Amino acid sequence: MSIQYAILGLLSWKPASGYELKKIIEDSPTMYWSGNNNQIYKALVQLLNEGLVANQIQHQESSPSKKIYSITNEGRSRLKEWVVSEPEIPEFKNAFLVQLAWAVQLSNEELHDLLLRYESMINTQLLYQQEKIKRGIASPKRNARELFIWDKISENLLSFYQNELAWVQGMREELNKRNSE
Repeated sequence: MSIQYAILGLLSWKPASGYELKKIIEDSPTMYWSGNNNQIYKALVQLLNEGLVANQIQHQESSPSKKIYSITNEGRSRLKEWVVSEPEIPEFKNAFLVQLAWAVQLSNEELHDLLLRYESMINTQLLYQQEKIKRGIASPKRNARELFIWDKISENLLSFYQNELAWVQGMREELNKRNSE
């Protein structure tokens, strides 16, 4: 997914500065994106050049002026085209599984420690995402259907970490049984 569509979606909800967009994306469990902050500003410039967003300067007394971006009608049309387009199949990338595939080189104790560390990382991430959701992520709540959809997206994210946690715990238990036989 291009960051441009995430930006258009956010701007369809409300006008925002580049910094505000960065914070929403950063704080949201639903707006996953792994790029750097410069890419947000580059995307805004490109969207502006394509006429998909507009901006206006907001002057502030005690701070530098800031640009507030809003979506244009053409931007709304492009966003809708993307939303109704063929969904992308999710990419499954889990570097830990590649690491685990070669764990035959480890002693039982080393493998146990590796799995415990992974379990701890997943548990921490699960708690972190639960806390983000509990704090009330920045999300549009324009109507009951939109609220329901965003809640289901958060539920999907949490279920991934819950499933991964159950999987690694089950694997550790099975390995412990095998090692004790």
